[in-house]
Amino acid sequence: MVFDLDRISELLDLLGSPQRAYPSIHLTGTNGKTSTARMIDSVLRAFGLHTGRYTSPHLETVRERISLDGEPVSEERFVSTYREVAPLAELVDQRADEPLTYFDMTTALAFATFADAPVDVAVVEVGLGGAEDATNVLHAGVCVLTPIGLDHTEWLGDRIEDIALAKAGIIHKGATVVAAAQDEEAARPILERCAEVGATIAREGAEFGVLRRSVAVGGQVLTLQGLGGVYDEVFIPLHGAHQAQNAAVALAAVEAFLGAGANRQLDVATVREGFATASSPGRLEKVRTAPTVLLDGAHNPHGMAATVTALQEEFAFSRLVAVVGVLADKDAPSLLELLEPVVDAVVVTRNSSPRAMPADELGRLAEEVFGPDRVEVAADMPDAIEAAVALAESDVPGELSGVGVLITGSVVTVADARRLLKK
Repeated sequence: MVFDLDRISELLDLLGSPQRAYPSIHLTGTNGKTSTARMIDSVLRAFGLHTGRYTSPHLETVRERISLDGEPVSEERFVSTYREVAPLAELVDQRADEPLTYFDMTTALAFATFADAPVDVAVVEVGLGGAEDATNVLHAGVCVLTPIGLDHTEWLGDRIEDIALAKAGIIHKGATVVAAAQDEEAARPILERCAEVGATIAREGAEFGVLRRSVAVGGQVLTLQGLGGVYDEVFIPLHGAHQAQNAAVALAAVEAFLGAGANRQLDVATVREGFATASSPGRLEKVRTAPTVLLDGAHNPHGMAATVTALQEEFAFSRLVAVVGVLADKDAPSLLELLEPVVDAVVVTRNSSPRAMPADELGRLAEEVFGPDRVEVAADMPDAIEAAVALAESDVPGELSGVGVLITGSVVTVADARRLLKK
């Protein structure tokens, strides 16, 4: 990882500054960015706008990172755009001490794709941090900050306020900022940045938020306080209070972009339509039944706490077994401690990332939390899933409808499982 905007800026200049060809909504935060971006995208499309969406990482193909009107860019368009960008990227590399990174290149491809489409609006998720992230060439008119917690501390610092300061770097002069509820140490740098650049801020709990939520088949029904009024009977096919919070943030961002506010409310029926068609693969995603298999990409304590709360509130498993694979730089003990009260056993494995924690090492950590009798170690994902299903179905007579397997710990872990289970 090389945090330097000079190279991406030079490449985009050579491409004719495609990021200036459309307005953007720019998102950062520790958790919820992708889900929120996907909801924003879905609601904007319901209002008839052509959208581009850039998120990361991907589950199955790099094309997922670059979506047009809700669908991953086609192979043909991806290759065509790459062939336009690659010669200019080589020119930039020849001039620079460090070459363009993978993320620099996917960012340039996304911005060029959106300009060529063309799109009416781009919904762009930060890769890491904010101020020095490759996407921070946008200077977007609407900036979104999802909840901020500890993650990527080796790059962003080990204090919440340092991380918030880095993420607040996406706020530029005159922007409208939509901020989820934050801890005080995260809120302070955000407010200071807004004051410094003359940005307007709308905060969850003050200008917008979730008024009510109830569990429904396949998701939940929300009543949301938006910037322009109350939106009731909003169904989202996603689970957990954290997704309700993401929906409130997404609605406020769409309102800010479309000019809704004090005395102007968006059409409620269209808002409902947008949220009803939203999706977020790998976020408590059900991919099998009997036993139920859920995929969830929680990879830090804040995200795992939200997942555990959703499991307790919205699912009624008689027996639940977790498959866990994490990256070596993550807080594995905290993830396991959060899972321990809600799962009967855990199968630890190594995912396909070169940065993955070895299964034996993760197994030792798991035994300290769960005890040896509740831990199995599997060398790879196929064996881990097989072992988890066997454990889930053991000692459960008759009907298996209350039996479940949760596969979690990393987006890479979820991607590995999804490739196997979606076949």
